This record gives sequence, C-alpha cells and structure tokens, in this order.
Amino acid sequence: MMNYFLLLMVSLLTCGGQLCQKQAVECWRIRPASRRLPSALRWLFAACCALGIAILLWLAVLQRMPLGVAYPMLSINFVLVTLSAHFWFGERASVRHWCGVALIMVGIYLMSRGL
Repeated sequence: MMNYFLLLMVSLLTCGGQLCQKQAVECWRIRPASRRLPSALRWLFAACCALGIAILLWLAVLQRMPLGVAYPMLSINFVLVTLSAHFWFGERASVRHWCGVALIMVGIYLMSRGL
C-alpha cells in the first residue's frame, strides 16, 4: 500500500510541477514587461521544487517496485494533467481526448488489480 501512496505522490507532484510551468508561461505572456521575470521565476522555482521532490520519491518507488509495474502506473499523470488543465486553465479537450483518458484509467485499474 505504501508503494501506491508513493506513486500517487510522485504523480501529484509531477502534475503540480507541470501546472507551475504552465503558469510561468502564462505570467510571461500576460504580465507587463516589468513584472514578467519575477513572476515567471517564482513559478519556475515552484516547478523545480515539485519536480525535484517527485524525482526523489520516484527513486524510493524504484527501490520498492519493479520498473515494469511502476512506470506504466505513472500514466495517471495524463489523467491528472488533463483534468487540472481543464479546471485551472480552462483548456478544452476533445471527446477523443477524454475517451483516451478513460481508457488510461481502465488500464491503470486493470494493472493495479493484477498485482
């Protein structure tokens, strides 16, 4: 159970890092020139922190689980990033994209049941 908790934490931190990167780009795009750099750098720093912690936790996961099991489970990132982009940035995904997300979720469920 701890292995899955660590995997979930890696996924959440990776998703958070991706969202921070997107926010940095958005700050650069919409802020006045005088405020772009400080704002973008704050978000990039947050992204580096989240992704750095995720890497450390990923190493802990790899100590406890086979790579062939752990790595496919990271596909949950596709789901988390798609949902987060939809709710935080208002990004639209096509029906085909949501069908793909649903298939990923089914695959993750099937993999978790096989262990």
